[in-house]
Amino acid sequence: MEVKELRSKKPEELQNLLLDLRKEQFSLRMQKGTGQASRPHMFKKLRKDIARVKTILNEMKAGS
Repeated sequence: MEVKELRSKKPEELQNLLLDLRKEQFSLRMQKGTGQASRPHMFKKLRKDIARVKTILNEMKAGS
């Protein structure tokens, strides 16, 4: 996910995206717990995407 892409979105869209990313992270964690993790590389990617979205949301909040 590109930072430029995220900066062009509205805060509401970013909140929805954050919720979707968290749901996907939970799903992967449950798959890992049951031994069905087919995409272990996604854990790191999701963590970074969540951090990017949260950082941009905080920047928007501080800027207002």
